[in-house]
Amino acid sequence: MSYRDVRNLTEMLRALGYPRLVSMENFHAPNFALVAELLLWLVRRYEPQSDIPPDVETEQDRVFFIKAVAQFMATKAHIKLNTKKLYQADGYAVRELLKVTSVLYSAMNTEGMERTDITEEDSSKFKFDLGSKIADLKAARQLASEITSKGANLYDLLGKEVELREARTESIARPLEINEAEKMMKVAIDCVLEEVQKTKDMLSNVALDEANLEAKIEKRKSELERSQKRLQTLQSVRPAFMDEYEKIEEQLQKQYTSYLEKFHNLTYLEQLLDDQHRTEQEMFEEAANMLRLMQNRLKEEEQRLLKSGRRAGARIVGAMQGGDTEEDEESGDSEIDLDDDEDEEEDVEDDSMEISPSKSSHRAKKPEPLEESDNDF
Repeated sequence: MSYRDVRNLTEMLRALGYPRLVSMENFHAPNFALVAELLLWLVRRYEPQSDIPPDVETEQDRVFFIKAVAQFMATKAHIKLNTKKLYQADGYAVRELLKVTSVLYSAMNTEGMERTDITEEDSSKFKFDLGSKIADLKAARQLASEITSKGANLYDLLGKEVELREARTESIARPLEINEAEKMMKVAIDCVLEEVQKTKDMLSNVALDEANLEAKIEKRKSELERSQKRLQTLQSVRPAFMDEYEKIEEQLQKQYTSYLEKFHNLTYLEQLLDDQHRTEQEMFEEAANMLRLMQNRLKEEEQRLLKSGRRAGARIVGAMQGGDTEEDEESGDSEIDLDDDEDEEEDVEDDSMEISPSKSSHRAKKPEPLEESDNDF
C-alpha cells in the first residue's frame, strides 16, 4: 500500500459520489466492514438490481460475500479481483478497490466529454439504428422460443433415455437367429413390393385420369369456340323486329311529349278555374254584405219614421182639444204634415218592396260558370 493509492481511492470515491468520507487512516488496520460497504456500493453502481447479500457477520458470510463480488465483477465488468487481498481488508485491498473505481471514474470522465460533443444528428442516427434492429429483435425472439421448445423436447427425450437404454442393451445382448431374421426380411421385402405395386397402379390410374381430363378439356375448348362464333354471328345480324321496335319507340316518345303538354295545360286551367271560383265567391260575399247593410238601414229608417208619426199624432190630438182659429189652422197644417208623412211612409214601403225582390233575386241568382276557352292563355 502506498500513500498515493489511498489518496487516489479517496478522490475517486468522492468524485463518484460516495456518501461517506473516507480518510487516509481507515486502511492502516484491517477494516472489513468498510471494505464490504465499498464493494457493495460499487456493485450497485454497476448493477442497481444486483442480489448480493450484505450479511458479513460470520466468517462464512464474509467468504460468500467476497466470492459473490469477485464473480460479479468478473462476469459484468470483466475485472479480475484477488479475493485473498479483499478478505484482508487492509492496504492491499486498496489496490483491488482501485481496479473497480478507476473503471467507473474513467467512464464518468469519458461520458462527460461525449455529452459535450454529441449533436442532434448523432441522436437521430442512433434512433434510426435502433429502428433498423427491430427485425433482428423479432428474429432473436423467435429463435429464443424455438430454442426453448427444442430444449423441452430434448429434456423429455433425455428423461426417457433410462428406459430406452435398458431396451437397447437387451436387444443388443439377445443373440440373433438366422431363420427368424430371414423370415423378417422376407416379410419386409413383400411389404415393400406390395407398396411398390400399389404405387405403380396409382401412377397408371393417374395417367388414365390425365388422358380423360385432357379429352374433357379439348371438348370444352371446342364448345367454347362454337359458342363464341355463334355469339359473334348473333351480334352481327340485325333482328327483323328492330324497325318496328324503333317506330313504336318514336310513337311512344311523341305520345309522352303530348301527354306532358296536356297535363301541364290541364293543371294550369285547373288553377285558373280555382282562382275564378275564389273571386266569384268573394264578390258574392261582398254583395251579401251590402244587402245586409241596406236592410239594416231600411229598418232603422222605418223605425225612425214610425217614431216621428207617433209624435205627429200626439200633436193632432192636442190641436183638436183647442178652440181658436189659429189652432184650427195649425191643426190643418198638422193634418197636411201627417198626410205628407203618410205619403213618405208609403214611398218608403214601395222602395222597400222594390229592394226586397231585388234582394231575393240576388240571392236566387247564382254565378254562371265561365266558359273555358284557349283565349285565356
